[in-house]
This record gives sequence, structure tokens and C-alpha cells, in this order.
Amino acid sequence: MEQTYPRFTPDMKKTHKILIPNMAPVQFRILAASMENHGYQVELLGNCGERVAELGLKYVHNDTCYPALLVIGQFLDALDSGKYDLDHTALIITQTGGGCRASNYIFLLRKALEKAGYGNIPVLSLNFSGLEKDSSMPMDLKFMRQALAAIYYGDLLMTLRAQTQPYELEAGAAERLQNKWLDILCDEVRHDKGYSGREMKAVMPKIAAEFAAIPVRRVPKVKVGVVGEIYVKYSPLGNNELEKFLASQDCEVNLPGLMGFVQYCAYNMAETVRLYGGSLVEKTAAEAALTLIAGMEKVIIKTLKDAGYHAPMPFSELIKLPEQSHTIGMGCKMGEGWLLTAEMLELVCSGYENIVCAQPFGCLPNHICGKGMVNKIRELYPEANITPIDYDPSATRVNQENRIKLMLAVARERLSERREPPADLPKVRTSVSAKLTKPKSLCANI
Repeated sequence: MEQTYPRFTPDMKKTHKILIPNMAPVQFRILAASMENHGYQVELLGNCGERVAELGLKYVHNDTCYPALLVIGQFLDALDSGKYDLDHTALIITQTGGGCRASNYIFLLRKALEKAGYGNIPVLSLNFSGLEKDSSMPMDLKFMRQALAAIYYGDLLMTLRAQTQPYELEAGAAERLQNKWLDILCDEVRHDKGYSGREMKAVMPKIAAEFAAIPVRRVPKVKVGVVGEIYVKYSPLGNNELEKFLASQDCEVNLPGLMGFVQYCAYNMAETVRLYGGSLVEKTAAEAALTLIAGMEKVIIKTLKDAGYHAPMPFSELIKLPEQSHTIGMGCKMGEGWLLTAEMLELVCSGYENIVCAQPFGCLPNHICGKGMVNKIRELYPEANITPIDYDPSATRVNQENRIKLMLAVARERLSERREPPADLPKVRTSVSAKLTKPKSLCANI
């Protein structure tokens, strides 16, 4: 029997508030402003705590992956809170359209809502794959440009804060500056400004210059990269506030940007046609999208380098790493696929050889392309210090953090062996990636 469920109709834009799950807090805040610019009433959820996971377990099968449990649990916890008019509330969830179970979260969510007594709540799908045509948020060109701008700005702010905060002389300066610019950018997007290529090229150097002006003292620190399944990688709810924990351990954190995943998805569309055949139109569209994104990627990389920060590798170079290192084939594209391996390779080769691979327990693509690649990467790069961490309702935070502390103990020992006396300066404009942490071995060949 076909399931029936309430649809989000165009007239609900004026009457309903849409709740957004908080996967990538910085990028999604600007994305929420874009939805407001399109006339939607939205709220980015911030509710956390044990009850979120408990509600997910109560209304979703316990074999379902951890991100689904948390997203659905966060929605149900919000609806239970009494803060919202349940006759005028809707939910929105992303769908990747790939082989990952994430494409089916929307069906699990609708079933959970029905069981919990919220069967009247409509659910929108945010996707670029043509799924859920009768309940999908309309994607016009302006919204897609604003969504890309949200990711560009979010990645830049996230990178600048992460490379400034560990060295700041005044605690909280980088965090405050990030929030200041988020307020400015969100206000710009709400008023239909700030997302054109010309505007972004003009404002990005200003943002970087303000971060570079924060008084800092550059001293050798343990540098840690974070990779993994997209939700657990970015969501503080999903990874038990991993970034904050690493900061409390006096580390500099490198969290590869969300734009890499967008480029990965576009690249895979073209790669599928090349490997298995398919529509030439899809291949051409994917290549055009990659070309468009590459233009702004160059701007971001130049902005970071000009301000003295470490910049990520261009995607056109990143895609060469798996095959050059003979680690994984480009046909491995379920979940985060080959991108997960490529990000670990890039991190090792750019001085962030200490890596936390965050993955939901039971996520097969991540266990193959992440945990399954660890020994091979260690074989190629002996300095690689990688710790896979499983996130699951049954996994305790203490156990996860203790495993990370063991990895950090090795990292600190290696750092002390090659430490040089730091220059005690109030501000250093040079790159955050100090020469003393530059990796050796095969990295020079890539």
C-alpha cells in the first residue's frame, strides 16, 4: 500500500516555519539566510543532548546509521519542546541521491513522525537529483548561486578561524570575528546581496585581512586533520564536539571544506559516464559545474595564501592523489568514497599527519574508504598517525576521547623531537603550516 504523507505546498511559505537540522553550523547558517531571502521562515536547530539520540533510537530501527538517528531525533526533540506551533511547522532534510542510505532518511523521518504523533508535519527534500518531486524545495538559479556562496564563505571562515584560534593572544577573538562576519554575510544574503562572483572576490580578502590582524603567537602545536562521513565530520552533535575537544588539547585542527564534497559529487557524475556510460548531457553539466566552482576555488586559495594561511590543494590536484599513490580507484564513490582517502593523503602531505577518521559505526563505505585505507597510507607515509573513531549511540564519549588522546600522545612525542625554539612575536604573518611540521617520505612525489 502506498504511503500517504502531507505535502509542503507553495502557500505554506507564509504560514509555516521550517526547521533545519544542523549539520555544518557555519555553512548552514548562511544557507538558512538564503532560504529567508526566498520567502521561507526557517530556524537552524541547535538542540543537543542525550535525549536526541534516545528519541532517534525509539522511533528508528537501531540498525539505521547514526546520522539518521541524530537528525530524526533532533527533529522529534524540537517538536516535543513546545516551542513551535505544530500546525504551522515543517521540516527539511537533504537527499544526496547516491548509494548512501542518506537518500532514504526522508522516508524514515516520515515513518518516525507518524509513530510519534506528528503525522501532520510536512517534510521538504533539499536535493539536486530530482528526487521527491512533489515535496522538493524548488531550486532556481539564484538559490543555487546563494547555496554555493554559503559554502564558499563558510569554508573560508571555518579555515581562518581554525588556523587563528589556537594561537590567539586574546581568547575568543577568532570566534567573535567569525560570528561578526557571519552576521554581516547572512544579512547581505537576506537582502539579495553578497553572493555574486564580483562581490565575493571583493569581500573575501577583507575577511582574511581581519583574521590576519588578530594578535597571535605562533608556536609549534600538534596539527590534526579531521575526515570522515559528512555528517559526523562536520556536526558537533554527531562527533561529540570533536573540534572543541581537540582545541582543549591545544591542537590546531584542519577540517577540509564542504566544497570538496560538492566537487566530488559533480566529478562523480562525469566519472560515471566515463566508466559505465550514460548521458552526455549529465557529463557536460557536471564538467561545467566543476569549471564554475574551480574559478572561486582559486580565489579562496589565493585569499588564504596572501593572508599567510595554509590553503587546501585545488580539487584538480586532489583527484590525482588516489591513483598516483595507488591506494584506491576512482570508481569507489559510495558515500564519501575515494574523496575520504584523498583527503587523508592531502592532510599527511601538508603537515597534518595526525588524523581523526570519524565514521558512523556500520557505515560500510567509510569503513572501506577510510578505515580500510589506513594501513596502506601508513605503509606509504610512515609519519601518518591516523585513528579511526566510530560514533554510535552505544559508543561512549570517554572511550572516543581516550583513543584520540593516545593518538595525540604519539603526535606530541614526534613534535618534541623536531621542535625548534619559537620566535616570541606578538603577530606572525607567515603561513600557519610551519616548516618544522613538513612531512617527508613520498609526499615529495605527489
